[in-house]
Amino acid sequence: MASLRDLGLSEYEARAYRSLLETGPTTAKELSRASDVPMGRVYDVLNSLETYNLVRSQTASRPKKYVAVEPDTALDRLLEDKKRELDEQAQQYESIVDDLGDQLETGDPVEEPFWTAAVGPEETLDLLLERLAAADDHIVVVGTAPARQVDILAATERIVDQLEAALERGVEVSLLVRPDLFENLPEAANREYYDRLSPYDDYAARASQNVSTTFELIDDVEVCIEVPHPLGREETFGVIDLKDPEFTRDISDAFAEHWADATPIGPP
Repeated sequence: MASLRDLGLSEYEARAYRSLLETGPTTAKELSRASDVPMGRVYDVLNSLETYNLVRSQTASRPKKYVAVEPDTALDRLLEDKKRELDEQAQQYESIVDDLGDQLETGDPVEEPFWTAAVGPEETLDLLLERLAAADDHIVVVGTAPARQVDILAATERIVDQLEAALERGVEVSLLVRPDLFENLPEAANREYYDRLSPYDDYAARASQNVSTTFELIDDVEVCIEVPHPLGREETFGVIDLKDPEFTRDISDAFAEHWADATPIGPP
């Protein structure tokens, strides 16, 4: 069950505020008895509640009396305080990430081959998005008809988010697909690519009948290859992420040939 402590009040502060709502204007001594807040703590608690703007005091009276702010107003003030606190924390974390981004550097590329894999639609998509986010210079996306078990619109939005982020940081993005791909994609997915990416100078999209598989080439040193289901089902079994300079060089050369013969893609 929700409580005032969820919004940042201590146990004593929550007790005191609830008691003030019941008692109306009262002294610190009377409030201590009503709320079971120790007399030695009640003034600190009341001062804290005044800092939160949850309590008003009547300084002219002797002894001093306190009254609770109406619940709706009090809750709004606590909520605003929490939002402000979360915003400040978010800014601090962003600053930490920026600092760490400058401190943490990857080493020189390793020349020996290295590969990893993911199996299943969600795991496959997560690995792809991770590798797209790592691109520094160039992303090549080569695609055929999408796998059926994937939520096309949701996956498209997440992929386009990463491609757009790459373009924003100066990465060149090239998309090469089969012409019939657009017949297998919902119009909303087609527009997601065109409307969001085509305004960028570093983005280009072309279509070619020679496309027969789906893969992503990243910085000409890494390739993510979609693995079809071994039983011939129209679904993706997994993806292999491979870093192999010789292999990716061959992939890059083959892509360049197909790209030169491909047709530029216009609006859907």
